[in-house]
Amino acid sequence: MAAPALAKRPCSSPSASASCREAKRLRPAPAPAPMERHDAAAAAAEVSTTTSQQQSQPLLPGLPDHLAQLCLSTLPPRLMHAVCRPWRRLLYAPSFPPFLSLYALLEDAGDGGASFAAYDPIAARWDGLPAPPMPSPPPTLCHPSFLSRRLPLQSVAAAGKLVLVAGSTQSLHPALCRPLVFDPAAALAPRWQVGPKVPLAPRRWCAAGAARGRVFVAGGVGAGYDLAVARSGATWDPATPSAPWEPLPPLRDGRFSRDAAEAVCSGGKVCMVNLRGSGAKEGAVFDLVAGRWEDMPPGMLAGWKGPAAASPDSGDMIFVVDEERGALNAYDWGSDRWTTVAEAGRLKGAAEMAAGGGRVCVVSHGGAKVVVVDVTPKAGRSRGSTTPAPPRMWEVEAPAGRRVVSLHVLPRMTRPE
Repeated sequence: MAAPALAKRPCSSPSASASCREAKRLRPAPAPAPMERHDAAAAAAEVSTTTSQQQSQPLLPGLPDHLAQLCLSTLPPRLMHAVCRPWRRLLYAPSFPPFLSLYALLEDAGDGGASFAAYDPIAARWDGLPAPPMPSPPPTLCHPSFLSRRLPLQSVAAAGKLVLVAGSTQSLHPALCRPLVFDPAAALAPRWQVGPKVPLAPRRWCAAGAARGRVFVAGGVGAGYDLAVARSGATWDPATPSAPWEPLPPLRDGRFSRDAAEAVCSGGKVCMVNLRGSGAKEGAVFDLVAGRWEDMPPGMLAGWKGPAAASPDSGDMIFVVDEERGALNAYDWGSDRWTTVAEAGRLKGAAEMAAGGGRVCVVSHGGAKVVVVDVTPKAGRSRGSTTPAPPRMWEVEAPAGRRVVSLHVLPRMTRPE
């Protein structure tokens, strides 16, 4: 089933109404007065009866539910969400084909605390993820004694799961000795799991990404600088949590231990640069078939001027946002050139991005919004012009009081019946 577009509507709750709803949800309901208890019990019984009737109602009259699911799986998720409650429940069932959602690491604007949430594009709302089982001391996103220096908590989307792979403690030591894995499609309830120990030593400031459904990590620095760690690399399959990490051939040197960088898979190769931003940098490419490291093509390196991501459903095409120009560029292996897909002022200063489902999602406005760009090929052209129509863009607001630090595109979360 083709993945639908990420929703065009922003976050559904303004801060005032969100706070009001949250307060109402957490506040215990008042006990009914003695004269009202009978009516309350009757109302509760009526609701229970109505719920049971809805749950026993067939999805499609005259068809068993397993055949009805096959028919409904061809419908757009937005249509199913709008028709009736049984269809809406089916849309979030573990057995039903999932649509894509946006998963974000969020920072609280007040105390700088970290949390995770998923944006449901069909319901147009943010849903919080359960807190991961963080070690002690936990990772931190900001070090106040270093003039509020940003400290990355590196995450990867692989095999339909969100994986935390590296972070820094307040004392600037590696925070995670094992990856933390969130499975949004868990049958009972979405939850976190702990993976196997990272090879050699825990690390931070490494290159991290996904390659053919596996987590890919290269370089980095441990509690102290170790050339063996800085040159090492490994892959791991999060679909098999008990499986060990598999080592990669060592890097030529330890230059990939200076920044937290994306490792982007395209055309059977994993591409990465050692520094973020538009400054001078060095690149490396790992050939997954040949199992060896190569130099990055000069054209690719010259145009890598901001955050990067690859879209598996766009032929593993690499996208980069030139953070100074505000241009979204796509790379072509054949010509070793970047082509501008879209350019807009709201893309300037982009620090993070993700791609999937024919959409490129870029963190903008200092994390207050996510700009979504439709990069699906279009046959139509602008009226009266021979040039292709510019791609559609829209914005998704971050949850009230928080800002987006990083994001990924993954299947929607399942919900209990």
